[in-house]
Amino acid sequence: MPVSGIPQPLRRETIMSTDPHPHRLGRRAVLGTVTLAAVGGSLAAATRWALAGETPTAVAAAAPKLLWHPSPGTDGLKAFEGVEADRVHAHPNRKYVYVEGDHYRFDIYRDDRDTTGGGDRQRTEVRGMVSGGSKLKMHNGETWRITYEMFMPATLHGTSKFTHIFQLKTPATNGGPWMTVSLHRSGSKETLQLQADSTSGVPVVGATDLSPLREKWITVELTFKIGPSGTGRFLVRNGTGSGAAVVVDKTKSGLNIPDQGDYVRPKWGIYRSIESASSDILDTHLFIRNYQAYRGA
Repeated sequence: MPVSGIPQPLRRETIMSTDPHPHRLGRRAVLGTVTLAAVGGSLAAATRWALAGETPTAVAAAAPKLLWHPSPGTDGLKAFEGVEADRVHAHPNRKYVYVEGDHYRFDIYRDDRDTTGGGDRQRTEVRGMVSGGSKLKMHNGETWRITYEMFMPATLHGTSKFTHIFQLKTPATNGGPWMTVSLHRSGSKETLQLQADSTSGVPVVGATDLSPLREKWITVELTFKIGPSGTGRFLVRNGTGSGAAVVVDKTKSGLNIPDQGDYVRPKWGIYRSIESASSDILDTHLFIRNYQAYRGA
């Protein structure tokens, strides 16, 4: 039976001829590998290996690799580099970031104030990713995909100033935020959006209505190519699992996400300005579970 995708003369040469240099991987030997790979499964992938001079092992090594998948019950807050909340210890009896069942919980209160911004903002965040006691660092030229499941209550509002629930920054320079996932309000319309805060024009990569995503677990997938001309992708599912409806899937290139000679790290939680309408600055919280971070193409 013909093998789909291989011209008949090429297939006959591959099967019937022999190589006079048995210890050298010549063109015919590589084409033989293509034929065997086609029998085993992926003809298209095998052809790419042959034409590029790559082996299946090399291609597999380039596949995205899961580097971070913390368990709240086992890893606790050691999954992160640190916590940023109530840094002046104004409310020592309050809990801000902690494990609750199968997820991490982030609490914030309307009277909280952060040490930055002259008292005009509040913050309950974790920073960085730690696996096996080592920091995971995002560098120029690398592609990272970060996924997690998130629950936003009705009390977590979009605001006219800023409410970020994810950030990318560079530690050594405090550079950024390069990218943020934000809860934005324009009049009565609230959106969940990924934007490039430190790129000219502050372009929005993708946005979707916030209201249908509250009071349920949803899935967030963020993909970034790190660098001064990087790329961002924003994918959100209204639910969990591969069958959940995709409500936004947008990609934008030419984004400023530099490591500045250090590294880029993510932050999660609630970081918001109190200069928005007081009706939007409520005691509230955020749940996140099933963190996963992959490095690779």
